[in-house]
Amino acid sequence: QVPLVESGGGSAQAGASLRLSCVATERTFSMYAMAWFRQAPGKEREFVAFIDCAGVGTSYADSVKGRFTISRDNAKIAMYLQMNSLKPEDTAVYYCAARDFCSPPIRPSPSNYDRWGHGTQVTVSS
Repeated sequence: QVPLVESGGGSAQAGASLRLSCVATERTFSMYAMAWFRQAPGKEREFVAFIDCAGVGTSYADSVKGRFTISRDNAKIAMYLQMNSLKPEDTAVYYCAARDFCSPPIRPSPSNYDRWGHGTQVTVSS
């Protein structure tokens, strides 16, 4: 198991930036591909961004492409999500997730990830 702990959420005005962090507790962190998901009230959990084990391959949901950047630092066993130009529709609980493979899943579904953090709330006001 790789316990995951998110931090960095909070409230922001539209157009502002926030940086989320996800810290693991095991050095085997570099063996797991990682992703960020989010869930707004009354909606299903949706994919936000993916990063492979080495931190080289990334992918993004269309809704955040060009505004959000996913990264990781395996030496610090941490992953990040830099969120710029925030919009009210970005309001959600953000979760980090780990996958027991380095490659991305065929579909960016939550069911393809094996471990989850407890989430951090992001609220964007207009």
